[in-house]
Amino acid sequence: MRIGELADRAGTTTRTLRYYESRGLLPARRGGNGYRTYDEDDLRALRQIRTLQDFGFELEETRPFVECLRAGHPEGDSCPASLAVYRSKLAELDALIGELSAVREKVGAQLVRAEQAMNALAVEEESAPRCELGE
Repeated sequence: MRIGELADRAGTTTRTLRYYESRGLLPARRGGNGYRTYDEDDLRALRQIRTLQDFGFELEETRPFVECLRAGHPEGDSCPASLAVYRSKLAELDALIGELSAVREKVGAQLVRAEQAMNALAVEEESAPRCELGE
């Protein structure tokens, strides 16, 4: 298949495919007419890349998965290098979750302080003497 058909079937653009080619993730095979040609294996690799990127993986992190597919494995994550990327990504996500949890605690504590200060002002206003002129 040609580049336009591959892009359509994968739900991406020809520009993206050329970028993947420049990064060595998509082979640059040419037909006799000079056009790029692709096959179903290229479509599988492209779908693997897109799925991983949808999960937040950087393009370079998809390389072991693509290489695993190209080596003939039925799934891109059935190779040790792919599993290592999964482990690394999980460690990265755990660290981010830890950071977000710490920020959430700080914001929650700030909210409690702000609500207490607002309630204290309301109590002060209720107990302040009122000047009722004109009665």
